[in-house]
Amino acid sequence: MKVSVLSFIFQVLLIILFGVLVKYDPKQAGGFKEGESHDASEEGILRYPVFQDVHVMIFVGFGFLMTFLKKYGFSAVGYNFFLSALAIQWYIIIAGCIEHRGTTGFSINLDISKLITADFSAAAVLITFGVVLGKVSRLQLFIICILEILMFAVNEFVLLEELKIADAGGSLVIHCFGCYFGLAVSFMLRNINNNDNPKEASVYHSDIFAMIGTLFLWMYWPSFNSALVLNPNDQQRTVINTYLSLVACCVTTFALSAFVNGERKLNMVHVQNATLAGGVAIGTVANMIVQPWGALLIGTLAGIISVLGYNYVTPFLNDSLKIHDTCGVNNLHGMPALLAGVAGIICSRLASLDTYHDSLTNVFEAREHRTRAKQSVYQLVAVVVTLAISIASGLITGFIVRQKIFDPPRPDQLYDDESYWEMPDATDESLKEGVNEELMKTMAEDKV
Repeated sequence: MKVSVLSFIFQVLLIILFGVLVKYDPKQAGGFKEGESHDASEEGILRYPVFQDVHVMIFVGFGFLMTFLKKYGFSAVGYNFFLSALAIQWYIIIAGCIEHRGTTGFSINLDISKLITADFSAAAVLITFGVVLGKVSRLQLFIICILEILMFAVNEFVLLEELKIADAGGSLVIHCFGCYFGLAVSFMLRNINNNDNPKEASVYHSDIFAMIGTLFLWMYWPSFNSALVLNPNDQQRTVINTYLSLVACCVTTFALSAFVNGERKLNMVHVQNATLAGGVAIGTVANMIVQPWGALLIGTLAGIISVLGYNYVTPFLNDSLKIHDTCGVNNLHGMPALLAGVAGIICSRLASLDTYHDSLTNVFEAREHRTRAKQSVYQLVAVVVTLAISIASGLITGFIVRQKIFDPPRPDQLYDDESYWEMPDATDESLKEGVNEELMKTMAEDKV
């Protein structure tokens, strides 16, 4: 009941804030003057298909990717829906206020680009959701979302506006931040939630549903990385680099998954998650000239890191550091994002006018007054800053939501929809099972 009341009150607050602060971009409000170009408005319409690709990733891809838990499918898809819708609205307000900091009487002008960045903020929250999947209540998720968006916007501002780093696909801004914020929250919840739970498992059909999410994410990741790249040539290069990184990562995952398995069998967890790591790892340098072979190399390294992470890093974090990561987010988003950060440092150090020509300042906004050595230092600083802000704010958030007032779930409620959702009638399900068993028995007798 508390979360329902709080959610409704917060939605009313958002309506008021939008009424006071948010306006259409003047071009969308019919603000053209006589003789003024309509190019900006037309550009927004042209970007709509890419926006929809990103939108599908957020609401379908992430949602179904987390349906692997056998008794938590309703919550995985449902809370994904709820958190995304909440984060998008809240981010528009927070990012707009940061953008107009120090001024009064301002308006937050909405266009397609701002909707895309709002979707990106939701992605960070959903990455955190993957870490704590099945271990927190809806009220805790609500508080986590509100606090994370605040710090996400701050980190985004520092990296993109103050440090002016290159991060086209958001590997640092989105994936690194969301992962290590979530791991910090999980660390603070370590004494509350039991990590050894038989419900934390999949069944055949739940893994099939999770693969739906994987395929949607895998197919649309080039749009995700290129969504905010403005120059058409740079955007095409971003799509090519992302695509090549993904295919290399996919092949590497299948090869290594069977290799690390004692019985030489494929692990569905690897296929669902590690195949996507190439999209994260190429993100920072997606619009840079890394050459096709470089994109393949980054994707291959991402697949190796992710598969080995599931085999060795996840157990270490759980057993030694008491950091439980339900979806293995560190292996899909965290470590590949750090790989992207390293790639960004190297590629920015090698970037020259002879190679990039007119694209240099498109890719590196600050290169007009920075040397390439200085730009690479800023890329390194961005990695450190993101880790510092995400971990510190995650620890504080975890400490807050672990308090009893936020209704942490009991051990019997972990990884289980039953306490939070109306479930299908168990009697009906039992009856269906009985009918199916009787049918199978009759068919077997007929064969005899």
